[in-house]
Amino acid sequence: MAESFAFNIADKLLGKATSLLGDQVSLAADVYTELDNLKDTISTVRAVLLDAEEQQLNNHQLTDWLWKLKDCFYDAEDVLDEFGYDSLLREVVNEGGFGRKVRHFFSTSNPLAFRFKMGSKIKGIRERLDKIAADADKFNLKKIMGVPVPVIGPRRESNKTYSFVRASDVIGRDGDKDKIIEFLMHSIDDDEESMSILPLVGIGGLGKTTLAKLVYNDARVVKHFDKRMWVCVSDEFDVTRLVKEIITSATHNRCDDLPIDELQLRLKDELNDNKFLLVLDDVWSKNRDKWLELKALVDVGAKRSKIIVTTRGCQCYGCAFKGGEDKRYPRLVRIGKDIVKKCQGLPLAVRTLGGLLYLKTDENDWVKVRDSECWQLEQKKDDILPALKLSYDDLSFDVKQCFALCSLFPKDFQFHNIELIHMWMGHGLIQPSQQKEEMKDIANQYLDELLQISFFQDVEFEEGRLFFEFKMHDLVHDLALLVARPDCITLNFDCKNISTNVRHVSMPEVDWPEKEEEKVSRFFRKLSNNIRTISFPNTVSGPRSESFVRSCILRFKYIRVLDLQKSRFEALPNSICNLKLLRYLNLSHDRHIKRLPNSICKLHHLQTLILEGCESLEELPRHIGTMMSLRLLIVKTQQIALPPQALGKREVKVGRRCFNSLSLLDLVECDSLESLMEGMGTFTALRTLIILDCPCLSSLPKNLPALETLAIIGCESLDLGLENRNGEKEDDIRGFGRLRILILVGLPKLEILPRWLIQGPTSNTLLSLFIGSCDNFRALWEEKEESPSLSSSVFPEGIDHLIALRQLKIEDCPQLLVLPEKMGNLSALTHLTIEGCPELAKRCKRGIGEYWNKIAHVPDLYISDYSDSDEESDPFLSKQLVERVKKWRTRAFSNSANRTV
Repeated sequence: MAESFAFNIADKLLGKATSLLGDQVSLAADVYTELDNLKDTISTVRAVLLDAEEQQLNNHQLTDWLWKLKDCFYDAEDVLDEFGYDSLLREVVNEGGFGRKVRHFFSTSNPLAFRFKMGSKIKGIRERLDKIAADADKFNLKKIMGVPVPVIGPRRESNKTYSFVRASDVIGRDGDKDKIIEFLMHSIDDDEESMSILPLVGIGGLGKTTLAKLVYNDARVVKHFDKRMWVCVSDEFDVTRLVKEIITSATHNRCDDLPIDELQLRLKDELNDNKFLLVLDDVWSKNRDKWLELKALVDVGAKRSKIIVTTRGCQCYGCAFKGGEDKRYPRLVRIGKDIVKKCQGLPLAVRTLGGLLYLKTDENDWVKVRDSECWQLEQKKDDILPALKLSYDDLSFDVKQCFALCSLFPKDFQFHNIELIHMWMGHGLIQPSQQKEEMKDIANQYLDELLQISFFQDVEFEEGRLFFEFKMHDLVHDLALLVARPDCITLNFDCKNISTNVRHVSMPEVDWPEKEEEKVSRFFRKLSNNIRTISFPNTVSGPRSESFVRSCILRFKYIRVLDLQKSRFEALPNSICNLKLLRYLNLSHDRHIKRLPNSICKLHHLQTLILEGCESLEELPRHIGTMMSLRLLIVKTQQIALPPQALGKREVKVGRRCFNSLSLLDLVECDSLESLMEGMGTFTALRTLIILDCPCLSSLPKNLPALETLAIIGCESLDLGLENRNGEKEDDIRGFGRLRILILVGLPKLEILPRWLIQGPTSNTLLSLFIGSCDNFRALWEEKEESPSLSSSVFPEGIDHLIALRQLKIEDCPQLLVLPEKMGNLSALTHLTIEGCPELAKRCKRGIGEYWNKIAHVPDLYISDYSDSDEESDPFLSKQLVERVKKWRTRAFSNSANRTV
């Protein structure tokens, strides 16, 4: 049952080879020829891989052939990634903004020798691959052509469709149109649900939308239905937007400004007891919860109402419109009962296969599950693996590889979405199919897919949270171990007879020997040189000496993920730069490390650097901003400015590139940090910024154009008013135009919300605002002095500019006494919590408080004059962030008590 993943790896290789061939400037003529030949060989082998992977279950010789092929593919990927490193290196040097010494620091000493060496490597791999490919003939494998090679291209345009079409312009669709109209106008039986669904499924350009238009405008359909509505769904399945467009289509009147509760009532009034036809065109979403939410809203019409869905995926329509269809598919019910028997009454098996088959009505799919060879595997009593394997087989190639890597973590491990996603990225498993599609967003889709089939469970997650945690059932973990072997393995220093096919090593329970260097050296000799992962999850202590890292560097130059958390060495060796393909480096909670060598900045593939809990770390390397692939940085440091270029070192200039790939920056207990400096091209991709307990931080950058989440906790000196270079308050801030979540905790200088939040572009995007433990916070809007006699009065007007705000929580702000006059104009507000604000809580008392009329329109209200709730239930904050808030509060109260004594 071990997976080869050869087809998926071949796809990645073809994509990388195509990219390198497009960069002809960096390739000598003979290298270009060898690379092109290698690409041709991979393409030829790829055509038979789908058939090979399907047949390998009953053919051990074929399984061996696939493993040899995969090893060769891995070696080819290593060589192509080295070429990719060279391209990144040249891009850094040519970027500009650096002095002569810095350019020399990054440059390749002998590019001609490098290209000659790499050309020789490519030739060797191509010859080796040719020999392996020649053996494919003896297996009589079928060539499956037409499977597209993944190509990174522009993001798919979200073209809005409309219902009009000239029937005379469409030829040859009359038969299909008549069949659809017959379905729409004739009920199957009298017990039919109020709605039924008709999916039009097919690849793009097949004519699904055109066919739907013909049906929609046919005179028979117009006469048959009381109401007809046409909505283009496209990428984003936003229920609120869809409800608005359904109402607009039904009434021909826009309703953009209505809150969601009013929209629900309006929709019900329009559809109630009316037989309607709703066309949902160009549907992509598979999110079952959103489908169920939409179904609940539109399921108020008369019987025999119909919905037509045009989609490229057969799963997109089945997630919600499934209830009661057992009467329509009696044969599926009988097959399903047979499958349940094979599950032997195990709930996880039934639930997992239910998630798989819930989306399918083709009898062949159900028969395939019932008669699958997986049930013939050696099976003990109450064995669930065959059932789980069926759900696994239905996953996409990319998701299968991501799931297999989860076997590196021990059972009952608490996964964190951010860390797992970036580990997947480190192995190149998250490949965006569209240039502007964020890899993090794709990875979240993979997580959703695994959650939907119950491969992950015990999820602590609510919509809008930045972090979430989850676990894997022990039986699912067994499946991960099964499909991942022998690539992934859990070891200790005493293990023997380790397969040479091992690529990923996890050591969750390690007893470090007294003679660490000698034992580590012997252990590493048992492993192949092609190791890609070394990890210490859940360990009490990581490596104790720098010699461990030196040994890794000397032996495993192709390593991608190096997790050395809780280590105890004081410095990384300068030779760390030799790990050119390293993408993920975790040094968290190494309390002894004092510095990182400047050479670490030559790791141009590095995407993730975690330095949380490194209490002795003095500063980051001066060139760290030039690490062009760095996406996530979590750091505790003693330096006074970030990036280090701001420290006045003349050799380094802030040029066009400085942290401009960084997506998530988490600053943790940086006691000396005073500023986050900015320059042209600095932090341009930053989507999430978390700042925890940085008491000297006094200002933020004024231009963070991509920022979506900002959490600031325990920053005593921070003034959110933002200042310009002359020290004057800057009112016109246009740099936070995409902010969606804002969390402000423990900011003694915060008295009012800054003007840039209310009057800047953020006012159109902010969804969630949490203000907590700000002792001097006294108004949501600034003071307005109209006369000397009113100088102490607060006129908090303008809060209604926050037109998108849905969630507002204010906690432990005792000086906050009033609410804005225009609070009632926040039509999008659905959740409001006021807690630990005694005077304000009295004025907001339900039904009798003087401010009650300002907040009575909010559906979900919680008002209390003291703080007695558990933050873990808060919809805005993740468990991790809440724990940080609690930690900060405990430390703050302790310091206050000590000062009092």
